[in-house]
Amino acid sequence: MAGTPPTTPGTPGTPRVLRAMNDRAALDLLLAHGPLSRTRIGKLTGLSKPTASQLLARLEAAGLVVATGTSEGRPGPNAQLYAVNAAAAHVAALDVTPERILAAVADVTGAEAGRFELRTPGRGGHDVVRQVLAALDGAVKEAGLTRAELHRVVIGTPGAFDPNTGRLRYASHLPGWHSPTLLDELAAALPMPVEYENDVNLAAVAEQRVGAARDDQDFVLLWNQEGIGAALVIGGRLHRGWTGGAGEIGFLPVPGTPLVRQVAKANSGGFQELAGAQAVPRIARSLGIDTPEQPYAETAAALLQRAAEAAGRAEEGAPDDGDEALLDLLGQTAHRIATGLASVVAVLDPGLVVLSGGVTCAGGEPLRALIQSELADLAASRPRLVLGEVIEQAVLRGALESALAVTRDEVFDTSAR
Repeated sequence: MAGTPPTTPGTPGTPRVLRAMNDRAALDLLLAHGPLSRTRIGKLTGLSKPTASQLLARLEAAGLVVATGTSEGRPGPNAQLYAVNAAAAHVAALDVTPERILAAVADVTGAEAGRFELRTPGRGGHDVVRQVLAALDGAVKEAGLTRAELHRVVIGTPGAFDPNTGRLRYASHLPGWHSPTLLDELAAALPMPVEYENDVNLAAVAEQRVGAARDDQDFVLLWNQEGIGAALVIGGRLHRGWTGGAGEIGFLPVPGTPLVRQVAKANSGGFQELAGAQAVPRIARSLGIDTPEQPYAETAAALLQRAAEAAGRAEEGAPDDGDEALLDLLGQTAHRIATGLASVVAVLDPGLVVLSGGVTCAGGEPLRALIQSELADLAASRPRLVLGEVIEQAVLRGALESALAVTRDEVFDTSAR
C-alpha cells in the first residue's frame, strides 16, 4: 500500500496554512476595529490566549502589527493594544480626466498619506508618461515616500483599455492616451505593478467596499457626471466584457432622442443625449429657468440641487416662486434616467441599483424616489434603488481600494514565512 504523500507548505490543513489563516483573520479584525488587545483578538477569533499571544508575536516580528498604547478605563491592569503597522505597505491611485490627473497615496490601513493634483489642459500624446509620473511623484512626496516604496498603482480613466490590444477605447475625449505603446512606456517608467481600470468600475469598487453596496454581491452602479456609464458587479466581481466596454451605456439607443450614428467617433449615444449632464440645462431652459449650459456637469448638479430643495419645500407646503418649473425639471430628469435604466434592468435583472455621480446625487432623495417610481412603470422587475454613499472622489477612492485589496493579499500572506 502506498504511503501518504508528504504535505507541502501550501497544503490546506497543515499547521503553517492554519497559522496563516489565523494571522489574516486577526489582521482583518485590526483593520475593521482599530487597535485591539490580545484578549479581544482571542475572543473575536476564537483562539486561546496563548495562541493569540503567539500570533501577535509572529505578526509583530514580521512587521505587520505594532504595539500602540494601552487600554484604559477598565478594572485591573491596562492591556497592551496592537494595530496594523501602517508602514507595512503603501499604494497609489490616479484618477485621470481630460482636465487633470488626481493622485493619492494610502498606507496599508487605507489611510490617505498624500495627495496631488496636476492640471493637464490641452496635453498631447507625448506628455502622458511625463505627467503621470509628475502627478504620482507629487503625491508620493506629500506622503514623505519615494516612488520605489509603492507596492502597487491603480490608474482610473474614462473608457477602458482593451485586453486584446492594450489600447484605450470608448474615450476619444481623453487626448494622448490612445498610443499603442503607452502601457509599455508606463510599465518601463514605473518600478511597481500598475493596473488600469475604467473610472465607473472604480466608483463601484468604492461603493462595494466602503459604500452603499457593502452587503451586495450583485448590483449595478449607474454613474452620471460628465458622462453616463454603468458598472456591473456579478458574484462580487466586476464584469468588464470582451473589450472592456461592459457598462458603456451612454451609447445605448433609447426612445426620446434621435439615433446617434458612429457613436465611437461621436463619443456619445442616445442615453447620453437623453439624460446626460448636457440634457439637464436644456430641459431647464425649455421650462423657463434661466441658466447657463456649461460647464455641463456643474450646471446640471446645481440645477438638480435646486430642484431637490424645491421638492422639500413642496412637501412642507411652503413653495417659492419658480418651484413648479424646478419640480417639472426633476420629474423630466427622473423619467429620462429611468428610460435608459429600464433597458439595463431588462437585461441584467439586478436586485440593487446604486445611483452615483455628481449629477444624479445632487438631486438627492427626491430624484431617487422619482426614478424608482418611473422605473416601476417601465421595467418588469423592480430593483431597489439607493444613492451612492461615496460622494467625494469616488473614482480615486475605488482605485485606492482596488490597489489595497491586492496588496493586502500579498503582504498579509504569512504562509511562506
